[in-house]
Amino acid sequence: MKGKKWTVLIGVTLIALFLSLYQMDSYITRPGSAYELAPFVSIEGSDKDDEGTLSLMTVSMLTATPALYVAASFMDGYEVLAPEQVRSPDESEDEYNVRQLKLMSDSQVNAVQVAFERAGKEFELIDNGVFVLNVLDGSAADGILNPGDRIIALDGEELHNQEAFVDYLASVGDGEAVDAQVEREGRTISHTIELAPLPTEPERSGLGITFVEDKRIETDPPVEIDSETIGGPSAGLMFTLEIMNQLLDEDLTKGYDVAGTGTMSGDGTVGRIGGIDQKVMAADRSGIDIFFAPDDETNGADSNYDVAKATAESIGTDMKIVPVKTIDDALDYLSGVSPK
Repeated sequence: MKGKKWTVLIGVTLIALFLSLYQMDSYITRPGSAYELAPFVSIEGSDKDDEGTLSLMTVSMLTATPALYVAASFMDGYEVLAPEQVRSPDESEDEYNVRQLKLMSDSQVNAVQVAFERAGKEFELIDNGVFVLNVLDGSAADGILNPGDRIIALDGEELHNQEAFVDYLASVGDGEAVDAQVEREGRTISHTIELAPLPTEPERSGLGITFVEDKRIETDPPVEIDSETIGGPSAGLMFTLEIMNQLLDEDLTKGYDVAGTGTMSGDGTVGRIGGIDQKVMAADRSGIDIFFAPDDETNGADSNYDVAKATAESIGTDMKIVPVKTIDDALDYLSGVSPK
């Protein structure tokens, strides 16, 4: 009998471990946290003596296990996502993480640009080469270039933007080699790469990489942003407000705890994001007073603001949900509220 009990116990333990540890090919998202932005943003000579706060919101994402997968069906704010809803085709987990950090970096450049424009401060946008997002398996660059590399020159010719990069590669024939000057983790290195047919389009030759244009911004006064490991573009709106709050003498918050979400374009447009309902839940749990939601134009689908408002009503929060199409909508709202 003792032997049978031990067998049952071991079997139950193994099943429990499998259910809780086996990683499935899907993801679970859930409400994340509110992160106050003042510690992330440093502007020389800025004023941080404000009564309220400005915060970005996150969604927490986990790799699904069988136990989590089942539990997510019964828990408010939890959602199961298939891999194709998260990663691009042929994109690895590491490449996805690189892309998310790049999106965050680009959103910060846009946030600085818009904030300095609105505050009447000096800045300069600078083309900074091309940024490698992923490398196709079996391509010319496979094993040579890495996601996160920044290509700054080919054959000694500086290539500041995406157009110059594409034009130069178009002039190189199949089987010919280019010397790529690359910045990687603070070092500058060179690689000779022989162009070859693309794995996805054999009739064309190239490096076999996915890339985007890289830009940086120089400002007066200087700005430093450290968002740690938070990725994605959805904090653009809130970074813009935080930078403006530090540049201006007035306290934009007027004593309120303000959060929100939305991408930021260079012209000040606030764009749609994912997980708006989960961010509203997280903001409510964090005691946020005012929440900005993108009032995006959609083709028949609910806008982020519509979903945010419905979520706020369903959870019974006192938090004010404010629709914004541009940074100016957020600024106008804050200028119109009475101090807390």
